[in-house]
Amino acid sequence: MAADIYDILDSLGIQYEHIEHPAVYTSEEARQLVPQRQAKAAKNLFLRDKKGKRHVLLVVADHKAVDFSTIERQTGLRHLSLASPERLMRFLGVTPGAVSLLALVNDPQGRVELLIDRELWEGEEIQAHPLVNTATVVMAIADMACFIDHSGHTIQFVDVD
Repeated sequence: MAADIYDILDSLGIQYEHIEHPAVYTSEEARQLVPQRQAKAAKNLFLRDKKGKRHVLLVVADHKAVDFSTIERQTGLRHLSLASPERLMRFLGVTPGAVSLLALVNDPQGRVELLIDRELWEGEEIQAHPLVNTATVVMAIADMACFIDHSGHTIQFVDVD
């Protein structure tokens, strides 16, 4: 697995706020248990296509419901569904509930495609789990873009209604 996520953020000069909280597994739990900030909260879905050849991290605003057919129409991906916890661990090195953009550090081969809801990216700050679901970091979206670039991934924007 990758080096400590905080060491990576520090090495990139990324400023962040670290917030500890009880374990959360859903956006609803996070709204109740994570201290509220102005930063955009994200829902992170790890998906696979029907044949299991393509894997996707879809990141949307936490209040949105996702219709996979809308994503498929925008991207050309087909038959998307949630990937298993085993695939999640194999590709992003995290367990359910801890999925976030920061998990891309565990995919140095770039096997995971990154889709981000355009609306989510329009804010000033974003929240993300630092590879565990018992903490959240808040950072500027520009800094998250720097981290994503460092991870070797490219953002493909989608529009989720």
